[in-house]
Parts: sequence; C-alpha cells; structure tokens
Amino acid sequence: MYSLYDFVVFTLLGLSYGRKIEYICVLAIIIVLKILKVMYLHKHLSANNFLTEKFPFTRELAMESYLIENESILNLESDGFNEVSIIESEVKLINGRKNNDGRVDILAKYGEEYLAIVELKKGMLTEDHLTQLQEYLNEKEQILKKFPNAWDKSVGDMPKWIGVMVGETIDPYLMLKIRKGYYYQEIPIAALTINRYKGEDGNIYVITDTYFTQKVSGRDYTKYEFNNVSYPKNRLVLAIIKYYVSVNPNVTYSDLERIFPQSLQGRETFTTKEKALSKYDRRNFIKVDEFITLKDSVISVSTQWGKGNIDNFIKHVEKELGYKIIAKK
Repeated sequence: MYSLYDFVVFTLLGLSYGRKIEYICVLAIIIVLKILKVMYLHKHLSANNFLTEKFPFTRELAMESYLIENESILNLESDGFNEVSIIESEVKLINGRKNNDGRVDILAKYGEEYLAIVELKKGMLTEDHLTQLQEYLNEKEQILKKFPNAWDKSVGDMPKWIGVMVGETIDPYLMLKIRKGYYYQEIPIAALTINRYKGEDGNIYVITDTYFTQKVSGRDYTKYEFNNVSYPKNRLVLAIIKYYVSVNPNVTYSDLERIFPQSLQGRETFTTKEKALSKYDRRNFIKVDEFITLKDSVISVSTQWGKGNIDNFIKHVEKELGYKIIAKK
C-alpha cells in the first residue's frame, strides 16, 4: 500500500512547476488548519477532562434545523456580519436552477444592510455548490418579491447581498478562492464549515471555521462611543434607550414615544414585546436581556439602523437629552 508521502511525491512529479508551487501551498494551508483544529480540540478536551466523538448531521435538514435554532453560528466574524437573524427557510424559487426550480435552504439577514442566501451541504463544499449558490443569487429579485417586508427601505432603497455556503469540509482550491476575497457579480461569497461532537457527559460541542475575506469598500463601519462603551449603530440605539429608562424607571410607553419618536427610525423606533415576537422577519432586539421594561409595558427596540437614519437619532438625543456620543471611524 502507498503511504501519504508516496501519494504526495507521485502527485508532484506529474505537475508543472507553477502547479507544484500551488499544490504545496494548498497542502501547507490544510496542514496548518488541521493543526489549529487539533490544538483547539486538545485544549477543549484537556480543560474538561473527558472524551468526545464525532456527531455528524444525518441529513441537510438536520443541519438546517440546528442552524435555525442556533443562528449565531452563521456569524462571519467580520464587521457588519457579526449579527445575523434568519428570515425564512426552504424558499422555493421558480427556475432557480439552470434546468429546473430551486430551493434556498436559508434566507437570512446580516446587520442592517445585507440579505443572505445560505446554501447547506452535508459533506465537502465544492465548486458545484458555489455554482448552485450563484444561480440562486441570480434570483434575488424573485426573493424580494416573495418577501417584500424583509427589507426596511428606511435604511436604504435596496439591500446588499451575500452568499454563504455551509458544509462539513471545504475543497482546498475553493477555500483559497474564497480566502482571496471571491465576489460574484459584486456579491461577496463566504463559507463556513461546521462539525459537531458529542461528549461523554451528553453535551453537544460545535466547531466552526469561517472562510471570508471582504474587500475594502465604501461601507460605513463607524462605531459610536456612549458612556465609555463602543457600539455599532443599532446597538447604540438600544444602549441609549436602555440607559434613559434606567434613570427614568417610571416612564410609560407613550412617554417614551415623546422622548424617542417613532419617526426617528423612519417607521418604528421601538414596539411592544408582543408585536416584536409576532413578526416573522425579526426586525427588533428580542433576546431576553434586550427587552426593556417600562412602567406599563415591555418594549423591543428596532435593529434597523443605518447611515440613512442614525445621524438623525444622534442629533435628536444630543439636543433633547444632552447625551454625548462620539463617532469613531
């Protein structure tokens, strides 16, 4: 039987000089990534002093269900792509594929500017899966017609888009392509690998690797400092309203509307907890620690803040409340 060493040697002998260099680079990156993953697992196992075993998803639908319940796993660890919310799953597209209809696994939203088509695959991500994702991205207008309320026009006329592939592993050449900053018709493409492990204590542990390089653009990444803490746009609004209520605990819903008019956002600065939870498109902060309790109700602040409305909000609170907010590029 041939060893891995023999396989590498035979492969290199059949390649041109340029291809040899590329092959060696890919092989080196794979080895480094494997080492890093093993190191991560080793630290995890050492810290907890127990064994784990691979616990793969049996079907793509199982992976889809898991991501819907744990949407933060789709975090791309990059400015503007840290906050993610899932809008819908199993979205049917007429003529979405080259020869037939298609079905988007997950439609999601990143921050206040991007809508995402997420394609899931059990196993290795390949160029074929990238092609499928690109075919779905060609149908983005069809998606907007299906979900006209998925995008808040008070933030901008049209959403930006991103394509995301999720699998268990990724083809080395595809990985390099995405790492270099791959765009399809000016739409950034990202990839995630996700692997589950089950511990002897019965708990499930998930390891993800993110492959995404965003090209420098004119996008506004301004952060804002309030009370010595730095926030992105939407969390700045949440922090300010939370702070105001904390120092004015008897404020009512109608009182708060006078202090923070709904027009500041363009349509809805905040709403009741009940209304926020009833929305399918998740345009509000709805985690337990994000709700704000007033004297007569519990509210949920809008997440839809961008360049088109954040400046008006800041000017308003600086003028009416005397709050000091520092913009940091």
